[in-house]
Amino acid sequence: MRLLASFLALVLASCAGYSLNGAKPKSLENVRSIAVPMFKNDTLQPRAEALATSAAVDALVSDGTYRIGTRENADAVLEGTVSEIEYTQIRSTPLDTLRPLEIQNRVAILWILRDTKPPFDILASGTSSGTSRLFVDSNLQTARTNSLPDALERASITMVSRLANGY
Repeated sequence: MRLLASFLALVLASCAGYSLNGAKPKSLENVRSIAVPMFKNDTLQPRAEALATSAAVDALVSDGTYRIGTRENADAVLEGTVSEIEYTQIRSTPLDTLRPLEIQNRVAILWILRDTKPPFDILASGTSSGTSRLFVDSNLQTARTNSLPDALERASITMVSRLANGY
């Protein structure tokens, strides 16, 4: 009997402080589903808003803390804007320093999570950025376009981490 009691005490003490629900920020504890309308694009990059919206939805689904919903049935609406896409040369050719071999792109997404009940209440906001590196081939524009989804995905993962974990 003592062995059973000590075993039970050990098992119950080892679970102290464990919670089945996630570690959502306090301001988002009532949010279960998020609507994600098409993001805006303040850059000159075509289709950046569609790529950013897809990356945000993919990051939310992968994280699993929130469900994706429509404006009518969601608890909050995530509005985003692709505000900046910046390219920086990392390496150049040995004979011509103006001709890049490797480039890094950095994207910035401004986002706001609004409550749907009173739509002017802001639950969370911030700026998330993501980077990606690319090797330049014969067509620089194609190389830049192909690297953009990766940088947007990294920025979206950062954004969802802030929404799901608070950091």
